[in-house]
Amino acid sequence: MTSVARTLPTSLRPPSARLALPPLVALSLGHFLVMLDVTVVNVAVPGVRASLGVGAAALQWAVDGYSTVFAALLLLGGGLGDGFGHRRLYLTGLGLFAAASALCAAAGSGAVLVGARLGQGAGAALLVPASFALLRAAYPDGALRARAVGVWGLVSAVAFGAGPAVGGLLVAGLGWRWVFWVNLPVAALAAVLTRRYVRAAVPPAARRRGDPLGQLLGVVGLVGLVGGVNEAGARGWGSPWVWAAFAVGAASLAGFVRVELRLERRSARRPGARVPLLPPALLRDGRLAVVVAVGLLLSLGYYGMLYVLTLHFQQVLHYGALGAGLALLPSVGMGLPAAPLSSRLAARYGPYRPMAGALLLGAAGFLGWLAAGPDTPYPVLLFALAATGLATPLTVVAATVAVLEAAPPAAAGTASAVFNVSRQVGSSLGVALFGTLTGVLGPVPGLHVSALVAAGAFLLGALLVLRLLRRGRAVSS
Repeated sequence: MTSVARTLPTSLRPPSARLALPPLVALSLGHFLVMLDVTVVNVAVPGVRASLGVGAAALQWAVDGYSTVFAALLLLGGGLGDGFGHRRLYLTGLGLFAAASALCAAAGSGAVLVGARLGQGAGAALLVPASFALLRAAYPDGALRARAVGVWGLVSAVAFGAGPAVGGLLVAGLGWRWVFWVNLPVAALAAVLTRRYVRAAVPPAARRRGDPLGQLLGVVGLVGLVGGVNEAGARGWGSPWVWAAFAVGAASLAGFVRVELRLERRSARRPGARVPLLPPALLRDGRLAVVVAVGLLLSLGYYGMLYVLTLHFQQVLHYGALGAGLALLPSVGMGLPAAPLSSRLAARYGPYRPMAGALLLGAAGFLGWLAAGPDTPYPVLLFALAATGLATPLTVVAATVAVLEAAPPAAAGTASAVFNVSRQVGSSLGVALFGTLTGVLGPVPGLHVSALVAAGAFLLGALLVLRLLRRGRAVSS
């Protein structure tokens, strides 16, 4: 064991210190909330439709708008944390998330619910990158940090896994509004523990000038692309509104790239000039670029399929809200053993080999959904549920360790935001795309095509990681 430890990079050797839990719990609770609201809302969709009388497009926005705004504002959240202090941003994000959750619970119309969900996404965009940066500051030892990331991932996996079942219980017993009320005590506990146990990370000596044009272009670009896919289900792919949204989104993202490259060149020549919201230099590191791509492909496949499967279990198999939540437990519950397993594998072998293996397992699991139909016995679906459920948290924790290892300390918040942007963009596109496919092709054919797309996304991610390994770039510093 000693000889093996000596061959590992310094940042991955087994830690000698014990893991301090109070700051880890405080930081994990914020991510708990964010992940809970990814899955807890899915089973509430039929109840929201019946209560508020909203259409399919509005329902997709109620699910997808959260991830879209989360993704669009994450870079701003990471930059604000690096400039103003991550502890302050974490607490602010918790407060905004709790206030928006209360508004969701009290919503009297679909428009109010969608708007409040966007507010939840904004709060999540502030607290998640701040949580990452505070985690790094609290555990400077690389191996200890890998263990902390494993626990952090485990807590979020509990939230993700509990979401469908908790949502089903709340919807069946108290009504859909309680899937939002439940956030308030968790946010309050996280704020109390953070004030007591989490020290403020040291901010940069000089506060950076912001990039408002880049932020505006990024928001418009992401909302345009996701909105176009969302609306295609209701208006049809030939709708001028849909193609106008795509055109605005693509033009805005192209403008975003140009602005970031120009600001990078200008800030290098003139100290004190505006700095890019997304520093292009971060993505020139092959490791971080691959992890960002994996985050997008992973979330597109898994979260898109999760949305479709929730509808499949309720509308095709007629399981009801609670039944659908329990049916998904073999998938979402796999995060419980996967998160600590992944952190141990990453500490011993580095994050990239476990990442590639998990993605290949997930690709095989998605192909199992090709057997799903209106009369398919539930046990036949267990392989697909378990394989994809195990592969996703294994990949997420390994990718999180990879980001923490590759990111420069001064840009920890921004680097974590970039990774989470890719994940949320993937989730938004997956829900929008797969929801549209099931609407156009029908529930079962749409599920089968979605499964093929998800399998292809995971396979592409695995190939990118394997290529990085072959080129010798996947080495922790």
